[in-house]
Amino acid sequence: MRFMSSRRPPDSPDLFSSGSNGPDFTFETDAKRRGLWPVAGSDEVGRGPLAGPVVAAAVILDPDNIPTGLNDSKKLSARKRALLFEAICASAEVSIASSCAQHIDRGNILKASLDAMRRAVNSLSRKPALVLTDGRDIPPGIACPAQAIIKGDTRSLSIAAASIVAKVTRDRMMENAASVYPAYGFDGHAGYGTARHRQTIAEDGPCPLHRMSFRPMRKD
Repeated sequence: MRFMSSRRPPDSPDLFSSGSNGPDFTFETDAKRRGLWPVAGSDEVGRGPLAGPVVAAAVILDPDNIPTGLNDSKKLSARKRALLFEAICASAEVSIASSCAQHIDRGNILKASLDAMRRAVNSLSRKPALVLTDGRDIPPGIACPAQAIIKGDTRSLSIAAASIVAKVTRDRMMENAASVYPAYGFDGHAGYGTARHRQTIAEDGPCPLHRMSFRPMRKD
């Protein structure tokens, strides 16, 4: 069966904020006004690394108890992300899913990322009336309507929360992987293609966590 992904036209920068002031709850509030509630945010991390899974999260925030300081996970320190991770998990509905390296290699990174997002959304304890996803793509097979938002992790608090949960979860997975495969230094670079990581691959070869469809593992 041919894999098809849903795509939406990009948001117009003339109509929407660029997110320079940080994410807010506007998308969620507008959806609620239209009778779409609850609203979930979903995001993934780990498309670029040479090793490890891609991890997705879906989050339904409590509008009366939103943790302070939510933002795109890449704009936060590791300590701040860890604190917000605990606050999100304590106050919101959270679901996490991942696609391993073998899953990525069977198709491609986009398919694996969207599949992880689909499973995260569909595993929430409550079915959302709307899902806000980061980027241009809507995961096929999610059990509710969805809206793709470019740079959504800087514009929607729900997507920002999902980005933090996914990032902290994946970083912890790679820290654990470092104890199993210590030579690769996964706790230092989380599987990204640093000079040290590439050198170790060249000297020792890949381990089972490496994505064999990515270079330098793929030789063709």
